Amino acid sequence: MENYTNESTSDDDSALPPSLMALLALPRFRRISRSRCCLSPSPKERSAAVVWLKHDLRLDDHPGFLLAASDYKSVIPLYVLDPRILSRYTTDSLELAIIALEDLRKSLKKQGSNLMLRYGNAEDVIEDLVKEVRAPFVFVEEEVEYHLCEVLDDVKKKLEGVSVHGESPRIVVWRTPFYDIQDLTDLPQSWEEFKKLKLPLTLPVPAARFSSPGSELQWGPVPTLDELKDYMKESSCGQENCWREMAHASAEKVLMERLGNSKGSSMEPVIDGRLGKKVHKSAFVTRKRDTIGGGTEVVLNALAGYLRYSEGTSRDDWQEVHERLRDAEIRPGASFFKLFGPVLCLGIVSRRRVHYEAINYEKERNAGFLSPFGYSAATVSAATEAVCSMEWYSLLARNSVGIDENAHSIRIWRWNGYLIQYTVVGNDGPAVLLVHGFGAFLEHYRDNVDSFVNSKNRVWTITVLGFGKSEKPNIIYTELLWAELLRDFMTEVVGEPAHCVGNSIGGYFVALMAFLWPTLVKSVVLVNSAGNVIPGYSPFPISKERRIPLGAQLGARLLLLFLQFNVKKLLKDCYPVKPERADDFLITEMLRASRDPGVVMVLESIFGFDLSLPLNYLLKGFEGKTLVIQGMKDPISDPKKKVALLKELCPAMMITEVNAGHCPHDEIPEEVNLIICEWIMKMDNGGQALKTSSQQIHLPQ
Repeated sequence: MENYTNESTSDDDSALPPSLMALLALPRFRRISRSRCCLSPSPKERSAAVVWLKHDLRLDDHPGFLLAASDYKSVIPLYVLDPRILSRYTTDSLELAIIALEDLRKSLKKQGSNLMLRYGNAEDVIEDLVKEVRAPFVFVEEEVEYHLCEVLDDVKKKLEGVSVHGESPRIVVWRTPFYDIQDLTDLPQSWEEFKKLKLPLTLPVPAARFSSPGSELQWGPVPTLDELKDYMKESSCGQENCWREMAHASAEKVLMERLGNSKGSSMEPVIDGRLGKKVHKSAFVTRKRDTIGGGTEVVLNALAGYLRYSEGTSRDDWQEVHERLRDAEIRPGASFFKLFGPVLCLGIVSRRRVHYEAINYEKERNAGFLSPFGYSAATVSAATEAVCSMEWYSLLARNSVGIDENAHSIRIWRWNGYLIQYTVVGNDGPAVLLVHGFGAFLEHYRDNVDSFVNSKNRVWTITVLGFGKSEKPNIIYTELLWAELLRDFMTEVVGEPAHCVGNSIGGYFVALMAFLWPTLVKSVVLVNSAGNVIPGYSPFPISKERRIPLGAQLGARLLLLFLQFNVKKLLKDCYPVKPERADDFLITEMLRASRDPGVVMVLESIFGFDLSLPLNYLLKGFEGKTLVIQGMKDPISDPKKKVALLKELCPAMMITEVNAGHCPHDEIPEEVNLIICEWIMKMDNGGQALKTSSQQIHLPQ
């Protein structure tokens, strides 16, 4: 894969066309080796270049199109209907993508070009196409998601065996830089330090102009949603289809069904009757009509209406946007990503285009000036803060991928449009998922993973949404949201049932996942888990509506200040036996994460958590597959009372007391590793652990 950096040039670089030379100014992954690039001085004489589209369904602000169109006589825009990529899409995302593809094709046809759609694995489709049109280059947007990077690598390997003009076709990786950053290795790890750099923002580039690529090519039709769903079903096995269906139902809906109070309750979004009429130029084009959709022009028009919310309007299409804005504003600024997040994730508009339009509108409101005290419109703040936050987490992800600090390379998974960090280690054995607690991150299992792998397990660790270096969007965080995230991680990434280990609130998330989707969980290991144990518990109807409690935002800001000033003491209190384990690494990373954009929203969740379903109720029927490891010096809870109640109410559970605080897995890792490894081995050998009395106690030492 050819990547151009500003670090070095070779003799070959002097032959690069001017537009490709521009790539030298853009930051690149330096972990991908650079190979020699030999280009003839007259690329216009070559027949064609292929632009492979994935999450960049636009002509506006598309550097890849601009590069290809300026240097090649013919450009073939290609969208591959690859089941490995589309399997990560929700039904709503598939619908939005189809609408965007239809609009993109129309836009290209106006210029005499077209959009090619082909089914199959990307490496096979692209190999066939470059042979057909004799294309020496394939332009593709840089990826950070692990599964897309794998697909990109497959394409590169396949092209190595192809010869065009005496050479293998090259992959040219491009991206849309938001900030003018010359070197990602210099990226500060702290958002506060990053803002101090005051880096200039780059401007959107104009749309490319195309000439006709020739009519003899087979362009392929844009599929309907039903056709695409049928194709996906035919391309996957029975378990994948079953798990995909599982993900269609929200955690809230499944919970209500399990609690028996779903009767008469509709979980489908309610469409405001006032919006039932047909609106000319409506941006709400999907069946649910709850998010912005369409092509770039439609989305930018909706953005203009969104930004001008405070002005009011007589236009029906903008009135519709304003209605949806009010419905989606569940907390200040949350409406922007709710409405525009999906089209941003599909690349129908770029983040820097959104920022550019928002700033232009702010200047328009203020006679060309920008106030140093903030924006005059709440919608401008919402839009700019959202895209700047998305860009920050994208930079963090790009800077983290492949970093090998503890022999566990970071990978990126995109969930609902958000970037999530995780690792996977091990080549054989049962699957194990490790889930951290509140305020922690995947590195909290720093001294557990290798031990589990050495005991012949495959281990996944995840930094859940809102923590560590994973994204912290402006949403309402709930225990059900995190349970859904774990469910989708299991189905999309792990791909098989796993032994699920959770510490603190992570233990509650694991227990909730086992309750809602038991087929995903082979066994549960609770390490000082959050959640109560209540005798004689009977479930009561849950509230569908989740809103931020009054005063939660102020409370979260005060809590954040308290935690930042006291993190060292608070952390050491959780390690009463070995306080030295609460080291500088943990303290530094917790402080770093506490300054990330969006962290206040995460802390607000503390005031809105609903942990009313007790552990003994969630794990009813699962007791024989549950191991409880309880640090008996936990300063956060009453461990003696919890253990006594669990013994009484859940006699089939395996309960092990250890001499540790709130985080036994990190305070006394050797001891906890042995307990968990033995548990997994017994459970995988036919559940022999059930023969052990739950009264067997590992005495404190």
